Amino acid sequence: MRRRILLSFFKIYLIVYGCAVNDINNNSKGCYSNTNAEIISYDGINREYVKHIPDSYDGSAPVPLLLNFHGYGGVASNYIMEADMRFLAESENFIMIYPQGSCLESGSHWNPCQLGGDNKSSSDDLGYIEAVISEILSEYNIDIERIYAAGYSNGAMMAYGLANYKSDLIAAVASVSGAMIDCLGNTSHPMPIIHLHGTNDQDIPYNGNNEWTSVQTTLEYWINFNNTNINPTIDVDSDGEIIIEHYVYDQGDNLVSVEHYKFIGGNHVWFSETYNGKTTSELVWNFLSKYDLNGLR
Repeated sequence: MRRRILLSFFKIYLIVYGCAVNDINNNSKGCYSNTNAEIISYDGINREYVKHIPDSYDGSAPVPLLLNFHGYGGVASNYIMEADMRFLAESENFIMIYPQGSCLESGSHWNPCQLGGDNKSSSDDLGYIEAVISEILSEYNIDIERIYAAGYSNGAMMAYGLANYKSDLIAAVASVSGAMIDCLGNTSHPMPIIHLHGTNDQDIPYNGNNEWTSVQTTLEYWINFNNTNINPTIDVDSDGEIIIEHYVYDQGDNLVSVEHYKFIGGNHVWFSETYNGKTTSELVWNFLSKYDLNGLR
């Protein structure tokens, strides 16, 4: 029943922030150049995304869908290699979409809030992503209860925006070196969250500043929202180039959890360091894939 309702809805429907509004919604300034991009017309504008369909996909059974958002100034066809999860898509059989942000001045960006909120332009990115999901659902056999959002930096803000405003579509969210903007929607279900961040991040400081909320503030929001344990279990990997602390706030509603990887001395990056032999991409997917819209699978 839920699948029929959502599919009917889709058929009908067929990081940077601030208060200023600029009408720059496409690539008229040439701020990006993708290779092998798909084009979708939304709100009268041609938007782009890059997709990866694993060789293991044959359409016989529904598969998960992962949206992964680049940071400010990013290019989707470059980001798919920088935050490379293609090997996981092949082994775990899920479809990946790397959407392209629109131009703002000299770089691409994402608006994680509703129109008129804390956005940098008038680009309706929430609506654009909903249109992309609709298009993918019409072309592939997708498990509509297993659509995930991940992102780096400004792209992580977009992932959080989907958790806030499009939670009926999104099962779980991953943030790498990102932040959550102070525009909160009505999240409709317990939302599993994984947040990876370096303590030496100079762009989005770990402890926050006048522009960005701290990592702990973001974690506490979701800990409280999900009613998880407030005292985490903590593990540490000190065998690599840097120390990585892993915090798990579990036993939330629908058995969801909030997890945090703290990279001691880590910078503003999609991390190359591993935790107990797992890459950032593996940590992200291993967490997200545990959940669907109903919580722990």
